[in-house]
Order: sequence, then C-alpha cells, then structure tokens
Amino acid sequence: TIRSADYMVDIGPAAGEHGGEVIAAGTVDEVLRDKNSLTAAYLRGDRAIPIPERRRTGNGRKLVIRGAKANNLKDLDVAFPLGTFTAVSGVSGSGKSSLVTDILSRKVAQYFYKAKEKPGKHDSVDGLDSLDKAIDIDQSPIGRTPRSNPATYTGMFTYMRELFANLPEAKMRGYGPGRFSFNVKGGRCEACQGDGIIQIEMQFLPDVYVPCEVCHGTRYSREVQEVKFRGHSISEVLELTVDEALEVF
Repeated sequence: TIRSADYMVDIGPAAGEHGGEVIAAGTVDEVLRDKNSLTAAYLRGDRAIPIPERRRTGNGRKLVIRGAKANNLKDLDVAFPLGTFTAVSGVSGSGKSSLVTDILSRKVAQYFYKAKEKPGKHDSVDGLDSLDKAIDIDQSPIGRTPRSNPATYTGMFTYMRELFANLPEAKMRGYGPGRFSFNVKGGRCEACQGDGIIQIEMQFLPDVYVPCEVCHGTRYSREVQEVKFRGHSISEVLELTVDEALEVF
C-alpha cells in the first residue's frame, strides 16, 4: 500500500511527546533514500519484524464449526486449534465476521452465558467443553458515555479528585472531590457543561463540534484550574499520557 502512494509524509520519530515532526517527505523513492526514516528502513529491508523460530503447538484440542452457512459461507467445516493465537484472514466480504462473530462468538455466548441472540446458520460447534469462558472484544468504546476516559474507566479519577481536594489551596477554597468532576455543577465549565466542546446545529448538514470558547476544551472552570498538583491542574493531568503521569505522580 505504501509503495503505491504518489507522495509520502513520514511523521515521527516516535510516539507521543517524542513524535510530531516530519521526518521525511517526497515520493516513495525519495523517502527510501532518507536514512532518518524508520518507515523507510523497513521498506528497504534494513529492519524487519522478526518471525518466531518456534510456534506454539497448542494443547491438541480444537474448536470445530460444522456446516457454517451464515450469509456467504458455503457449508464450511472449520477447526480452530486451542492453546494457540489464531487469526482468521480474507478479503472484505469473504465471510470472516459471519464465521467468527455471527456463528462462533454468539454460539459461545449462548453456551456459557445463556445469551438470547441466535448464532448464524450452522450445524454444530464441537469442543466448547474445552473452554471455561469467552471474552468478546469489539470496537465499542470502553466507557458508557462520551465523557469516559482511561481515568474514569479504571477508577483512578476518584483518587485523583480526592488528591486535588486535599491540596492546601483546595481546602482554603472549600473544594471537595466533587468540585474536580466535569460531570456535575460546581467545578465544570457551565458554558459546555463539562463537555469541552460546543455542538453547532447545521440544519441540513451534519452538526459541527468546536472547542468551548470559555474553557478552551479543558471542561473545567477557571477557578478549579487554579488548584495545581506539582504544577498541573486537574485538566492538565487528564491530558497526560501514562508515561508522563508516572513522572508526575
């Protein structure tokens, strides 16, 4: 795909605060000659992702789908070895989701958790007794609302709010942990109600979302952001990467 491009822009050199620079730009041939480009190093073959010399052999058991007929599947029998990392590949529309999601995932959920959603058409699935549970990971957001973030999802946000509430400046102002939440009145920016963005209705066009002009996307009131822990306000802490947060805390 990269070699088919008319023009390349390689950004790096690494991720997060260690990135954000244009390392190389030009045609594919021009970028390939750039010694600073990590992407070019892989394209030239100077660097490569190593292939393991030994593969997992598995535990000898299999999960077997028989007579898979959901959507485009043509009465397939498919075996998945257990105790290994298994991938299902194929072009778009070839039946991957029908096989794995519509049949296998729903059948396993029905078997273990009495799920009511019926699996796609198939004859049987053998080997379920070799499993003890199933975990289905999809592309759904980890949180229940658009306000969720890693801190709220892991429960760390509660400790962070308590930490800020115990700072001398917060005690002087009479701020409790609730003052450092962007979900309730008091500490949040009321102009955007703690969203950090403003929705602009465009009538017959899709709505536009712009940063709040009052809090500038921080979601907090100016007074709350004046309380700082080691030079960081609560909104600035929420913007840190995990590595950056480790240095602060």
